[in-house]
Amino acid sequence: MQPVERRFPKIASEIYALFAEREAKTVEIDILQPADPFLDMAGEDLRSRIFLTESETGETLCLRPEFTIPVCRDHIAKQAGTPLRYAYLGEVFRQRRTGGSAFFQAGIEDLGETDRAAADARSIADAHQLVSRLLPKVPLTVTFGDQAIFEAVLEGLGLPRGWQKRLARAFGSPDLLSQSLNDLADNGARTTLDAETARVASTKDALIAHIEKRMAETGLSPSLGRSPQEIATRLSEKLALEKVQLGESQMQALKDFLSLKAPLGEATNAIADFAGKAGLVLNGAFEMFETRIKAMERHGLKRDALIYDAGFGRPLDYYTGLVFEIAPRGGKAVLAGGGRYDRLLTLLGAREEIPGVGFSVWLDRVEALAGETGK
Repeated sequence: MQPVERRFPKIASEIYALFAEREAKTVEIDILQPADPFLDMAGEDLRSRIFLTESETGETLCLRPEFTIPVCRDHIAKQAGTPLRYAYLGEVFRQRRTGGSAFFQAGIEDLGETDRAAADARSIADAHQLVSRLLPKVPLTVTFGDQAIFEAVLEGLGLPRGWQKRLARAFGSPDLLSQSLNDLADNGARTTLDAETARVASTKDALIAHIEKRMAETGLSPSLGRSPQEIATRLSEKLALEKVQLGESQMQALKDFLSLKAPLGEATNAIADFAGKAGLVLNGAFEMFETRIKAMERHGLKRDALIYDAGFGRPLDYYTGLVFEIAPRGGKAVLAGGGRYDRLLTLLGAREEIPGVGFSVWLDRVEALAGETGK
């Protein structure tokens, strides 16, 4: 495939100009990457589309499916100080049914900025400015959500920790979230155990003995995997979650929250009104949301072009707060997307927590839309 400067000469020059204005350091990232970080942290949708291969030493590798994880790994490896803003422009590789499996992305990853609200607002403003430069005739809409607000609502509703984690992981995947909510509303009648296991599951000692018997019958050695005690503990936890159901008022509150939509200037009041009616205290998550809204307003974006959607998330497991996407007004093609990922660098091996937020722009989609608009 042609280098991006040859395939998109005008686009590339505009992108590099914005990188320089925003004082973002352009980095080169290897196309071959260790696969485990993506398999562990990238989300089910991306995991299923990764191109895997193997090194001569047997290490599982993949073609670079996105830039955020590799940029963070590169930062950790270099033991660079913070705050730092990294910019990139290059190919990513994902299995797709149409449109080819290699395409170009550009973006900025902002690492180590402790004023999270300001960094979030700047990330949205930078992404919007970049897309606007590449498509000056196209009106844009920014849709944003907040993983932290969603998790605060789940906690406020009193869900067990296991259900909170399951629903939080489903945030950003509408079908998965819908299925999880259906399971949660299923009157505690569901079970995935066979009849014999379900019969002994209420007593842990009996469950352990049953598992030991089944392992012996199938020739499985406890030394080759989880022990019968560990399996019994996991099954007991799973059964406990299956028996949980929200009350009608709690489920309605959750559905009311996920249906919230409001323009930028009304988003804070929309959440406050919801929390008041539902009797929820959102504490730090709401304070952060409110501070971020004020920071976003200071960037001068048109207020009616930014829409808060409480049910909006992005299908990557590492997001912890703000999530957003940019699309043509009235259109469905996502041109840019990003969000906050404060836990990611620690999970990747950083010795201390490094806050992070960033975005990517899909250049092939920009090119296609530019062709449609005659630019």
